Amino acid sequence: MTIKMIAVDMDGTFLDDQKEYNRERFEKIFHQIKEKDIKFVVASGNQYDQLKSFFPELHKEMSFVSENGANIIVEGNDYYNAQLPIEKVMKVLTGLEALEPTVTVVCGKKSAYVSQEMPEEVFNNVQFYYPSNKKLDRLEEIAAEEDEIFKFALTFPNTGIEAKLAALTDILAGEMIPVSSGHGDIDLIIPGVHKAFGLAKLSDKWGINPAEIAAFGDSGNDIEMLKYAGESFAVDNAQEKVKQASNEIIGSNNQESVLDKIELLLKS
Repeated sequence: MTIKMIAVDMDGTFLDDQKEYNRERFEKIFHQIKEKDIKFVVASGNQYDQLKSFFPELHKEMSFVSENGANIIVEGNDYYNAQLPIEKVMKVLTGLEALEPTVTVVCGKKSAYVSQEMPEEVFNNVQFYYPSNKKLDRLEEIAAEEDEIFKFALTFPNTGIEAKLAALTDILAGEMIPVSSGHGDIDLIIPGVHKAFGLAKLSDKWGINPAEIAAFGDSGNDIEMLKYAGESFAVDNAQEKVKQASNEIIGSNNQESVLDKIELLLKS
């Protein structure tokens, strides 16, 4: 079946380990994508302001399923965002205290929020993924920010992540769903609001069948998207459960494998 939408995860998939990609090559490919009237979608757990910075000349010609589907931008325009009631935000913050994540970021439409007590070197790393951010004396002060909160981003030591996921599942009791985003990072998402949810929103908007979508990923937060798309590809460095959820395993994120496969899809 003809491909009408291409959706790519960024970290560990489209981007190499240096957080870069072959920009000159992609620009040529993107022009072919546009000529064929194919929709190009960036599907990531990261903040929209960070994601669009990778495509300074092109971001208004593509769409973004950011924050794991909680914030959708179509060609530079707000299209949809989820919202967690503030009482649930406070309940989650209370529940997290027992697990002591090394990083807690509360993600909203206007900004991401972190504790004023966060060490500067940690904050510098957080700022890369969440360039629009605000420090609060206490995260509980978020109730006064009048923002629409839709996700939590946590970091733990990169060992025993499956146990942390299980513990979070128990603590959150269905209020939020923990998903791995790689390297010790765990996102807490609103139930049902994931990358596949975002792609389905766009599928409905554009009249595209899931069978006409090609998707690329590497981490646990890509699994629903890979299962949703008719053509799904896991990079060679992907988690094993992600490979099992995909139709095909391609080369690693350091080999421009996503660009190779997109070129093949365009030719076929």
